[in-house]
Amino acid sequence: MTAIRVALVDDQSLFRAGIKMLIDSQPDLEFAGEAADGQEGIELVRNTAPDVVLMDVRMPNLDGIAATAAILEEADRSGKPAPKIVVLTTFDLDEGAARALRIGASGFLLKDTQPEFLLAAIRTVFAGSAVIAPGAVHDLFSSVSAAPATRAVPESFSTLTGRETEIFRLAAAGLSNTEIATHEFLSEATVKTHISRVLAKLSLRDRVQLVVFAYEHGLNTPHDAQ
Repeated sequence: MTAIRVALVDDQSLFRAGIKMLIDSQPDLEFAGEAADGQEGIELVRNTAPDVVLMDVRMPNLDGIAATAAILEEADRSGKPAPKIVVLTTFDLDEGAARALRIGASGFLLKDTQPEFLLAAIRTVFAGSAVIAPGAVHDLFSSVSAAPATRAVPESFSTLTGRETEIFRLAAAGLSNTEIATHEFLSEATVKTHISRVLAKLSLRDRVQLVVFAYEHGLNTPHDAQ
């Protein structure tokens, strides 16, 4: 089995050393390298092509939000697979984390999270899932956003079927697959299929991006299922 290659971008050398030791202790993980600021992080990703990047939000020279945007934009331009980016923050309801999710990060973690949880998060995001529950994303945006964004809804949203639109709204409200299945009288497998179709039609990476999409376009109205 090929090891998951993990890069770390953080301005605290002691923190970087600790994370490197943790990753090196795992047989299925490989430490791809480290950087002390966002600009170095961009170069690191460009030169090492890691699978997962742990990105600090606040750093000198170039912060983690700008670095995340640059890394994902470069991947889009080149057509190469983008690394999964997990931002690291000190506060759970952090505007910086919300901004990072808006531009494509796959989740965020508190910097004081337990080592076992950090390792599990790396494996989870590499497998294609988000490392923050959609409900938590909903709470985050509710806390840091004064009002939903009012950008025009893309035409792609109109391609959703009635059922897909309903499931979109439930997912955007933070409901899990199990909760959606109960609400819609469907199996979880059917819900997963609908979610996959919604993500594909809207060109979204994951369910976290679905919640962000809803906030970006003012589609996050409260639902009677909550």
